[in-house]
Amino acid sequence: MKTRLESDLIGELAIPAEALYGVQTARGIENFPISKFKLKDYPAFINGLAYTKLGAAMANYDLGLLTKEQFQAIKQACEEILAGQWHDQFPVDMIQGGAGTTTNMNANEVIANRALQIMGHQPGEYKIISPNDHVNGSQSTNDAYPTAIHLGLYAMHLEYRKHFEELIRSMEAKAKEFAPILKMGRTQLEDAVPMSLGQTFGAFASILRDEIPHLDEAAEEFLTINMGATAIGTGICSQPKYADKCTKAIAKITGWKIRKAADLVAATSDTSCMVGYSSVLRRIATKMNKICNDLRLLGSGPKCGLHELDLPARQPGSSIMPGKVNPVIPEVMNQISYKVIGNDLCVALCNEAAQMELNAMEPTMAQCCFESIEIMINGFDVLRKYCIEGIQADAENCRNYIRGSIGIVTALNPIIGYKNSTKIAKEALATGKSVYDLVLEHEILTKEELDTILSPENMIKPVKLNIKPRH
Repeated sequence: MKTRLESDLIGELAIPAEALYGVQTARGIENFPISKFKLKDYPAFINGLAYTKLGAAMANYDLGLLTKEQFQAIKQACEEILAGQWHDQFPVDMIQGGAGTTTNMNANEVIANRALQIMGHQPGEYKIISPNDHVNGSQSTNDAYPTAIHLGLYAMHLEYRKHFEELIRSMEAKAKEFAPILKMGRTQLEDAVPMSLGQTFGAFASILRDEIPHLDEAAEEFLTINMGATAIGTGICSQPKYADKCTKAIAKITGWKIRKAADLVAATSDTSCMVGYSSVLRRIATKMNKICNDLRLLGSGPKCGLHELDLPARQPGSSIMPGKVNPVIPEVMNQISYKVIGNDLCVALCNEAAQMELNAMEPTMAQCCFESIEIMINGFDVLRKYCIEGIQADAENCRNYIRGSIGIVTALNPIIGYKNSTKIAKEALATGKSVYDLVLEHEILTKEELDTILSPENMIKPVKLNIKPRH
């Protein structure tokens, strides 16, 4: 393999001749063989780095710190990355020491070397375009790295929102489909009062839709960036107008309402925007757990469980029990939710670990946030396509549960009175007969009257009925 020799503070290293990354990236590969979470697998983050570097180049060119040729080459390199090229040249581990320096230098080196190629030079000819002096000009890892994270996470938020809403709409569609079907409601896993199956799915949709404003509010914080802060927020090594010019450039590139942090010193050490967004993801995860647990219970059986729902069969459920089909799709969404909850704890602990003017734990925070968003997007799609959209109601079973339940006596109580209701409930428990049959047997109501009270439209909302008991 052909190599080129590059050097840094530590010494010299042989780099593959065709590689767009350089010596500091190679150091990072050697130093941090930590996980299977590689930067190249996080395109939104890579794009965030490209947005950041292009915005910085635009500001530096405007300030006379780059020649036109240098700027044009850097610009083209960034645009190629934004178009999906060269992502394989970002091999560093997402989890790394150095507060993101390895990632920042990976971006600087790839952009510099690709810009050199565009100008007709070979990678490594850094006198012409330097990763540090030109691509990283007027920057530090401590403002470029968090800015790239913010931009990447905001892009992921916009994608997350789409998939989240698609899932919610699928539940709303089921709410309409199942509106005519009555089922028993349950509290503490005990029979309560009837409701419609449509109301169950409508409630699922509502509790999720309630989270969208919280998501948007948390994501809005990502639009505040600290470019121009450089090392600790004082702006050392940058020119007076650079911060504003860079912020405006990034806003123009992205089309987003990007704004400069009011206090750059504070913004450089404060990573709480990730805490806020991760916290909303945790809220959604806990709600997804509730929904998926309910789906598993309502679909349990098919003969010895509740089985008010038929969940789509996706795979054989056992290597030893023939015919068994498990609720594998809700189960995987449960596991995704637990992972997101765990990631949120990690984000909170890392945020707390900030010291003085920087939080060196930011790489792990970023990995957790990107991962949580990605696996939830995948989970939403799987749950929607392979479960929610294909769910069928077992209307007969739902009807039988209502007729066999003591709980429907609560719905009859305002009509037949507490004394009659108590007598019927006691006899039903003692004999095993249904409340429905006992009311008719004792001639408290006619069948027509009883069916009117227990009709779907009268069981799912407050009503006033002109029906009186016969005795």
